[in-house]
Amino acid sequence: MTARILDGKAIAQDIRAELKARTAELKKQGIVPGLGVLLVGDDPASRSYVTAKERACEEVGVFSREIFLPASASHQQILDVVRQFNAADQIDGILVQLPLPDSSMEQSVIETILSEKDVDGFHPVSAGRMMLGLPTFLPCTPHGVLQILRRSGIQTDGAHVVVIGRSNIVGRPLVNLLSQKSELGNATVTLCHTRTKNLAELTRQADILISAVGRPNTVTAEMVKDAAVVIDVGVNRVEDPTARRGYRLKGDVDFEAVAEKASAITPVPGGVGPMTITMLLANTVESAIRRHTVK
Repeated sequence: MTARILDGKAIAQDIRAELKARTAELKKQGIVPGLGVLLVGDDPASRSYVTAKERACEEVGVFSREIFLPASASHQQILDVVRQFNAADQIDGILVQLPLPDSSMEQSVIETILSEKDVDGFHPVSAGRMMLGLPTFLPCTPHGVLQILRRSGIQTDGAHVVVIGRSNIVGRPLVNLLSQKSELGNATVTLCHTRTKNLAELTRQADILISAVGRPNTVTAEMVKDAAVVIDVGVNRVEDPTARRGYRLKGDVDFEAVAEKASAITPVPGGVGPMTITMLLANTVESAIRRHTVK
């Protein structure tokens, strides 16, 4: 068996085309969705990610304002920028690029963002509403995974999903969303993590296996049952002297071996990654619609 490739890049482009048409409609009503982005420090990966978001905003017609602070910026300086975005009427969504140089600041910074502008879906109000199945901004990466499944025709209803990884950004939200009584849920979900015993025994039961741990080769072929769907959220830099930058990107899954057993699989790069930025844009457009009560 050779797995079908779930092309996140192509799915993201379809969604961006839909968003571009929606923003064009909004602009006819004098509304331009706006995203405020704060980057603290000069982490190369974060800066590259912010640059990609700038290009994506331009592509779909979303206004973006970027503010860059040095790594030495104080807690108060960071909060001041967030409050500036909170007060700006032209900003519908706020993104504080994580991680911050001082990770101890992160929770208070996230909580300072107005929940109605929390397009990352990390605010406690957003997390609580998601847990209760109420309308809210869903975290971008988990929402992207759900969209890949839905737009690829993969049924979650009644499926056994195994999620490896318990982060508040990916793993736990996925468990909640997939188990809800909803169009994108109704699954039976098992959450695994670093302390899980007999991991392979559990993963071999999965109709849909999702890995989000950030460690290469976490999932091997022996851990996957025949015809399972495999979603690889991990993005890891692996040294490769033949590559232009001296490294290549690899997911959590042993792609070549697992692709011989799975019925469908996401690649890295080109799988979940492009969906994360796209769902951020979708949340920003949705925020503009809600804030301006556009029907």
